[in-house]
Amino acid sequence: MSLIMMGVAGCGKSSLGHAVAQALGWPLVEGDDFHTHSSRAKMRAGVALEDPDRDGWFDRLGAELARHPEGAVLTCSALKRAYRDRLRAAAPGLRFVHLAIDRETAFARVHARAAEHLFPPSLVDSQFKTLERPFGEPGVIEIDATRPMPQLVREVVAWVREAA
Repeated sequence: MSLIMMGVAGCGKSSLGHAVAQALGWPLVEGDDFHTHSSRAKMRAGVALEDPDRDGWFDRLGAELARHPEGAVLTCSALKRAYRDRLRAAAPGLRFVHLAIDRETAFARVHARAAEHLFPPSLVDSQFKTLERPFGEPGVIEIDATRPMPQLVREVVAWVREAA
């Protein structure tokens, strides 16, 4: 089983992903590391990615998950159900942690990041427009991303262990 930390920019995918991967003893895979140079340039320029920009990215992420049959934690926005279904096809048993957050908090968190970060605050609204919340999908837990990190880690780790 592998796990995806999903949600809009600023929800805490990387922070929670790192902590959960460490708690489970699994490798952490940063999804942003698998974007093409052109996709990175677009985002840095404040241009939202579209489905064709993400096509190869999901192929690379699926291949990376396949490299970790013992389990891994992947950070990936996975904003649309079609994206999540593609990842599920690549990694049977895949589970998703949706870090739910409101627009104002996400914007504030993204704005507070270092200027060299890949994702500028101007793109936060595009993330919320694209987001298809994963209600009723298999293998998904939704958590409040504004809760303290230790609580989030305990909840996710317990959920994973219960499923295993």
